[in-house]
Amino acid sequence: QVQLVESGGGSVQAGGSLTLSCKASVDTARRYCVGWIRQDRNKERELVGAHGSDAYVWHAASVEGRFAVSHDNASNTFNLQMNSLKPEDTAMYYCAAVYRRASCYYAVPSTFTYWGQGTQVTVSS
Repeated sequence: QVQLVESGGGSVQAGGSLTLSCKASVDTARRYCVGWIRQDRNKERELVGAHGSDAYVWHAASVEGRFAVSHDNASNTFNLQMNSLKPEDTAMYYCAAVYRRASCYYAVPSTFTYWGQGTQVTVSS
């Protein structure tokens, strides 16, 4: 079982920044992927960033150059730095994890087994 606790959501104006954090109890001796997935009303879930146990990092094209995932080894906290936020970034953001030999390669939202409670991000124009 993996426990995931997100923090850092909130409301910001367009162009602003937010950092989301996820404290994850992943077993670092295993191959895993931790992803950030967002979902807004009437929209499909979207994987926006992921960090693998092999240090593989991936970002969706929709956020490339604006969002950055990172991992603090000491605290096993995964972060999503979000810059130049746009109204279309408004969504509930979830931290999710999966144990997987392939790490984060070809991961999609349905790949993930364990999910946090989510944190709301609202960007106003």
